[in-house]
Amino acid sequence: MPNSRESFPPRPASTSCAGGEHARTAAFFDLDKTIIATSSAYAFGREFLHNGLISPAEALQLSLAKASYMFSGLSSEGMDASRDQLTTMVTGWSVEEVRSIARDTMHHVVTPSIYAEARELIRAHRAAGDHVVIVSASATVLVDIIAEELGVEHVIATELAEKDGRFTGEVLFYCKGLHKAEALERTAAAANIDLNASYAYSDSATDIPMLEKVGHPVAVNPDKQLKRHAISHEWDIRSFKDPVPLLPAPTAKEIGIGASVLAGTVAAIGAGLWLAQHPDRPSFPKRGPRHTS
Repeated sequence: MPNSRESFPPRPASTSCAGGEHARTAAFFDLDKTIIATSSAYAFGREFLHNGLISPAEALQLSLAKASYMFSGLSSEGMDASRDQLTTMVTGWSVEEVRSIARDTMHHVVTPSIYAEARELIRAHRAAGDHVVIVSASATVLVDIIAEELGVEHVIATELAEKDGRFTGEVLFYCKGLHKAEALERTAAAANIDLNASYAYSDSATDIPMLEKVGHPVAVNPDKQLKRHAISHEWDIRSFKDPVPLLPAPTAKEIGIGASVLAGTVAAIGAGLWLAQHPDRPSFPKRGPRHTS
């Protein structure tokens, strides 16, 4: 990818507001599977286990949920279920402890999963003077730390309620779907941003409302539904490949479970990958209809 403004489509001439002030151009980036080749929420799961915040059983749940997410993504309902699972899990956790663990482990947990293409694109937008914003369904406490790594000063993310320095389990703002799009509009109004001249990047069909708000929507490694939508609307489609998403299987030592359960976990992940690669195979007898994303 070029190390210049040629990394994104040519921009129109700048526009002015009523007072003569030039409106700004912005670039809005989804985070999971757009900037990083994994889920930011699941990426820190092992570190929370190692620090005693989650149990081995919860670690196994996170590992399987991450596998499902990486193979097939999440539907809107799946995202809601994941939100409920994770917010229940963090209820009572120390906010500062979570922030400290995430910051201390950022460089070996998340940094290796940042797409080189996304990092360079963010640099190019910043060099062009654009207002760069990460817009994510993950919690602000995690997204802020990733944004710092990328030199991005502005974040729109899910906000969790806190009381006496601990998470209460209440979600104050869930940054997904239409809520993402509305938050983008509020940010644009507050920062004097010309959305028609701006860019948005995402991998998921759940972000179509956000992508439709800007003049330059870009589908990055899109899921099937977003790819169809992007093609039909002649949107730019990008493929980020460095790094290739990896799914290291959890070890028995890491999640504190027996070898037989671990083997079952690996088998389940392997079966999910096989099914994803063979979508035309019939479902197994007596197991009900097979659901695909």
